[in-house]
Amino acid sequence: MLEVLAIDHIVLRTTKLDEMLEFYTKVLNCTIERETSKETGLTQLRAGSALIDLVVVDSKLGAVGGGAPTKTERNVDHFCLQIKSVPEHEIINHLEKFAVEFGEFTSRYGAQGKGNSIYIQDPEENVVELRCRS
Repeated sequence: MLEVLAIDHIVLRTTKLDEMLEFYTKVLNCTIERETSKETGLTQLRAGSALIDLVVVDSKLGAVGGGAPTKTERNVDHFCLQIKSVPEHEIINHLEKFAVEFGEFTSRYGAQGKGNSIYIQDPEENVVELRCRS
């Protein structure tokens, strides 16, 4: 059985990076924790024990999510849940038991640093990343 411990991070797609950075850093007092190249297009902001990832839509990473956010195009790329640490094969067995499709475990950067995680989708096709707490 999976046990969710916390939200690790949420990924927001944007065409207004400067305005988003100003809002999250000045209004909400988040701090910039990590920035990738402009080509990749990712800025990670510390929000308490979690991260808010801002992804520029016309970047390499942003293009994966489709067009720019509008009333009909999604703005939230995915959210990540920290789960109680269990072996990866137990997570796979649990997902298979409920006929949930999943990708491969991959090392990614999250609120607790680098670690393996896996992507799944909920019934509304929202992307959920599952990540074991270190």
